[in-house]
Amino acid sequence: MEKVKLSLLSVCLSLAFAQYLNAQTPREEYPRPQFERAEWVNLNGKWSYSFDFGRTGKEKGWPNAAGFDGSITVPFCPESSLSGVKNTDFINTIWYQRKLDIPAGWRNKSIMLNFGAVDYEAHIYIDGKDVGTHYGSGSSFSCDITKFVVPGKSHNLVVCVNDNLRDGKQTGGKQAKELNSNGCMYTRVTGIWQTVWMEAVTPEGLKSVYAVPDIDQKQLVIHPLFYQENAGNKLVVTLYDGKKAVASASVPCSNNGVVVLPVKNMKLWSPESPFLYDITYKVMKGGKAIDEVKSYAGMRKVHVANGYFYLNNKPYYQRLVLDQGYYPDGIWTAPTDEALRKDIELAKAVGFNGARLHQKVFEERYYYWADKLGYLTWGESASWGLNVNNEEAVRNFISEWADIVVRDRNHPSLVTWTPVNETWDANASGVYVRMMNDVYNITKAIDGTRPVNDASGDSHVKTDIWSVHNYERDPHKLMEQLTFEHGKEPYRNIRDRHFLANYEGQPYMVDEFGGLPWIKESERNSSWGYGGNIDNMEEFYKILQDEVDALKASKHVTGFCYTQLTDVEQEKNGIYYYDRTPKFDTKRIKAIFERIPSYIKKTEDLSY
Repeated sequence: MEKVKLSLLSVCLSLAFAQYLNAQTPREEYPRPQFERAEWVNLNGKWSYSFDFGRTGKEKGWPNAAGFDGSITVPFCPESSLSGVKNTDFINTIWYQRKLDIPAGWRNKSIMLNFGAVDYEAHIYIDGKDVGTHYGSGSSFSCDITKFVVPGKSHNLVVCVNDNLRDGKQTGGKQAKELNSNGCMYTRVTGIWQTVWMEAVTPEGLKSVYAVPDIDQKQLVIHPLFYQENAGNKLVVTLYDGKKAVASASVPCSNNGVVVLPVKNMKLWSPESPFLYDITYKVMKGGKAIDEVKSYAGMRKVHVANGYFYLNNKPYYQRLVLDQGYYPDGIWTAPTDEALRKDIELAKAVGFNGARLHQKVFEERYYYWADKLGYLTWGESASWGLNVNNEEAVRNFISEWADIVVRDRNHPSLVTWTPVNETWDANASGVYVRMMNDVYNITKAIDGTRPVNDASGDSHVKTDIWSVHNYERDPHKLMEQLTFEHGKEPYRNIRDRHFLANYEGQPYMVDEFGGLPWIKESERNSSWGYGGNIDNMEEFYKILQDEVDALKASKHVTGFCYTQLTDVEQEKNGIYYYDRTPKFDTKRIKAIFERIPSYIKKTEDLSY
């Protein structure tokens, strides 16, 4: 009995200590809200670091380093002010170090070391031993460090990150390949830029779930995956409407099985009514819960047909805004969880019902707030910088993209996959066409529930949505360009390339337009937007309304994405300034964008 009491006391003290540490760290919130465990430790905060421009750290024995001369605040990249470093030159290699205290209560558990994102090539060492390697600018990854650590003891964690933005073989997004920010390219991001944390998991615990809402049959279908199968164990899944359990099932813990929960009196998720059901997953062994995960799900359906995008079987017009996810102080990393929520609230306040998340893999906390607040999202990679005609680059992209799709496919707010952007440098070598066919097919194999917009801004090969970019300011010319004529291919950005696909009646969306600049007089020589600067506020409102009316009058256009939510560094075409303060009368801007209603009255088949 005394041993049991001491064991329980040890667990309680470990959890209390972990909670204390989490409260002292930046970005203290749990980073994976759709798959949340109680036993975890946030590793954000002060780490030591050193740059390694000669890439000689390994020769110098740095995997065993007990500390470096510099201090950096994780999870902020060294280019950012929040990191305390603010080195904006190219950083080809950076080393990080911190002590790793393993809670004593984690005995007989698998201990996972998790990284939200590290840009780009990460090598993880514990006490000098190599425990894992990962490639990607924005995909999450985990290292099982159980055999390298001892609960109740302290260990040494070292992370080495290599970043070669200019070689064309890695994703970089809007990171500038020149020394300084220029045009639509901005401050670079190197190394750790999302939360690092540890968690304890029973060896027979739940590894992941794929939860598929089926509103047509009023059921939630769950595909579980376990670290180690034991069919003698039971997985108990319970669905909650608030505090009331509305469905439950118990199944053997098998990677071959599924859990089907009937959802009576189903409440649908939409931007207008973002209802979420809470879920608990419990792995039971001998009548005792050995693993418990908290999650949630939204019952909703998206599909495309007859030239329309459908939400919950109704034609729906997507009024999206381009969101690049840059912050003046954190670059790619939001300074706080509240900042993520605020960006969505700012967008909704001016009439947008969603966002195209542009050239960056947004963190899971962003999707959580989109789920909670009712906000459609398009998931994109940081594809710029990638040579789409190079086979090694394509191979790097496909593995990272597959990880992204698996990580984010349970979020109800995410309604479209759009892997790459403006791949206008694609050539006829065959590499790009094979890449896009593979990316489309792999995405559909991992997640068949969402449409895929293969390449935003044309260069289409195999796609469910036909997207184009059009920054024409003259509303008459814009409407003329977007008017369909039978027998002729509609407006597109890329023509006369025989290896690209022809339009086949997919929903037609202008997923970049506008970009109207409103620039302070003191910044006009160093800033830009699409077209000449607009000096008169009333003129700005008129131009914006004319463009929106032109899209509304173009009957085949079933969605838009306005460029953009906020200014970013020298690009000054945001609805808000870079610091998120308003430029305009938000109510008036909202009224303009909402001239196009969300729900479309279907009058004809738009496909041909």
